[in-house]
Order: sequence, then C-alpha cells, then structure tokens
Amino acid sequence: MRTTRRVAAAVLLVATVGLVIAASGSAAQDRPRPREAACSTTVRGSHVTASCFNPNPRADRVQLHVECAHWWDPDMDARPVEVGPAQYVRLAERCWKEIRKAWVSHR
Repeated sequence: MRTTRRVAAAVLLVATVGLVIAASGSAAQDRPRPREAACSTTVRGSHVTASCFNPNPRADRVQLHVECAHWWDPDMDARPVEVGPAQYVRLAERCWKEIRKAWVSHR
C-alpha cells in the first residue's frame, strides 16, 4: 500500500512539474515582441544625434525630442521620420548651449 502511494505521489509530482514547464515555455512564446525601431541617442556638447534601426517587418515613425538646459533656449522636436523594415535613419538637433535631456518617441 505504501509503495502505491509513493508511486502515485511521484507520478503526480512529475506531471505537475511537466505542466509548469510546458506553461512557462508557451508563456514565453506568447509575449509580443516590441514593434519599434531600436534607437540610441548621443549627446556631444550642444548637439544630439539619434540613430534608429528597424528590424521589424512593419514601418515605425520616430521623432527626436530635445530639452535644452537653459530657460531661454527653446526645446526642439525633429520632424517625424518613417523607418521602413530593415532601414536605418539618423536624426539630429541642437540647442544653443547645453542639453538637459534627449529622447526618441515612436508613433
């Protein structure tokens, strides 16, 4: 009787572990991949450059935004640019003086 209980417990444990592994594998496959171009920004003095590459099959629209450090220096927004599949674009803007922050938005 004890042997049957041990065997049943072992079978139940193996089945549970198998279900957990199968569920985690399918959950990883169900996660949507980001459909945005991969962008990086580089700041050199008062100039900022954004480099974007789109590895996805659909086009992405990117726009560079620059926040200048001084209140009298106007913030800049580059025009939106469409990045097609497997395309690379470079966007550039500048401030009169220092740059506080720069980022790329996707549409």
